[in-house]
Amino acid sequence: MNAGPNCFEVIREFEKCRLTSYADPKTGGAPWACGWGACGPEIGPGVKWTQDRADRRLLGDVAQRELIAAHAIKVPVTQAQFDAVVSILYNVGAGDPERDGIIRLKSGQPSTLLRLLNAGDYDGCADEFLRWVSPGSNVTNGLLRRRTVEQAVFRGVSAADAIAIAFQI
Repeated sequence: MNAGPNCFEVIREFEKCRLTSYADPKTGGAPWACGWGACGPEIGPGVKWTQDRADRRLLGDVAQRELIAAHAIKVPVTQAQFDAVVSILYNVGAGDPERDGIIRLKSGQPSTLLRLLNAGDYDGCADEFLRWVSPGSNVTNGLLRRRTVEQAVFRGVSAADAIAIAFQI
């Protein structure tokens, strides 16, 4: 399965495209990002991209998340559900021994979102989207809106409608 238009619409709405690198809003520094929220060792202060480079990087980064999601999801999902999982995975990350993620927690265990999804508890999985917010940080409101949109997309609402609703919150 590949990410569909709803996935890209959510990512583009919340990441915005910046062609000059910027510091992480939570840390005020690393990790630096450029384009549609792309991070990596090649991105630091003062990096500049073209729109074409940013768009190509987005496609490549989403393709990587598609593979991660497809490998981790063990139950049938709708296109909307897959789009929502890829979107949150794009933003939060898969997880590793240093950082909790949507696929794997620091402990090595699957996240509750993934565990519920793979148990076929689609409603429980949808409820988990709102738990992936950083309370008290300077990005709390934006993350709450994004997770509300991702949750709605997971439940079958179009990204456009979900975005319109979330910005009324």
